[in-house]
Amino acid sequence: MSKAAVMTGQNQPLEIRTDVEVEAPRAKEVKIRMGASGVCHSDLSMLNGTMFAMPPIVLGHEGAGVIEEIGPDVTSVAVGDHVVISWVPQCGDCFFCNKEQGYLCENANAALASGGLLDGTTRMTSGGAPLSQMAAAGTFGEVSIVPESGVVKIPNDLDMKVAALIGCGVLTGAGAAMNTADIKPGDVVAVIGCGGVGLNVIQGARIKGAGEIIAIDMNETKLQMAKEFGATATINAAQGDPVAQVMEMTGGHGADVSFEVIGLGPTIDQAINMIRRGGQAILVGVPKMDVMIQVPAFLGVVLNEKTIKGCWYGSSNVQKDVPKLIELYKSGELKLDELISRTISIDEINEAFEAMETGEVARSVIQY
Repeated sequence: MSKAAVMTGQNQPLEIRTDVEVEAPRAKEVKIRMGASGVCHSDLSMLNGTMFAMPPIVLGHEGAGVIEEIGPDVTSVAVGDHVVISWVPQCGDCFFCNKEQGYLCENANAALASGGLLDGTTRMTSGGAPLSQMAAAGTFGEVSIVPESGVVKIPNDLDMKVAALIGCGVLTGAGAAMNTADIKPGDVVAVIGCGGVGLNVIQGARIKGAGEIIAIDMNETKLQMAKEFGATATINAAQGDPVAQVMEMTGGHGADVSFEVIGLGPTIDQAINMIRRGGQAILVGVPKMDVMIQVPAFLGVVLNEKTIKGCWYGSSNVQKDVPKLIELYKSGELKLDELISRTISIDEINEAFEAMETGEVARSVIQY
């Protein structure tokens, strides 16, 4: 038996269950004893209905742990290995993986939709009834089964709390700046939304050599934190139109690249409107299904040659990007310890969601 935080219904507090049974891993699967799990905004998006969920479901998708058991045909990792979990288990064989776009993996997408593993079934039960697991991960549980393709081996001396963050917030945010966007040295970059992912966009832009990074938020605490991660200027969107302020700061031209990291219609519009002619607007935040983008085709896109681009999982190749990010962390270029606002137990998960909604934390991290 193991403990897990279970979503039983939309906008309901997670239930802490201690009767969770986890099967042995099947072919190409591994059993992981979790070391740590970040509490990510996407978990909240599942809970509040922004993203589809199949309760009862073990939430959590940003984690790291130690492999406890391997199933048949597992060849890339062994018992005792420390690993980061990828919530997009990139199969390597589907149409998108063969296009070098593993972050769009068809099999991973099917697992995300099913609430199970790559075969659509789950390995967890509680009270004899099946439990779904978020994104083929379920890191809000002490033990989980994940696909072999959903883990990346890491050095055993890497702090589990730090490693967990790499699995989502860092890959998504830093990846948006380093992979999805085309940031050139000296570029002006604007980032709307300075939560955990937004802070990683900021430091990804810094690593790519952006000349000016403008952080935009309505929370002064987040704006001050943005400066620690590389923002050279801040705009409090509660105190005036951020588009007008970006235009004023750039001589009327606009930013070379903007990132929207919230997922709201009005801020998406701002991201598009604050870039220069020929600029890029990268949409990272997860919007509700009914949010629409409306841009004048000629004046808004063609004449101004603007690029509006979506970003899923930081356009990351996890097997290559996780080791790269670890090296950047070890060299001091990538800040990870500073992202951890508080360390909690699994029993404090609902308080962590409350802290996230108030904007008082970058990341709460569960330590098992």
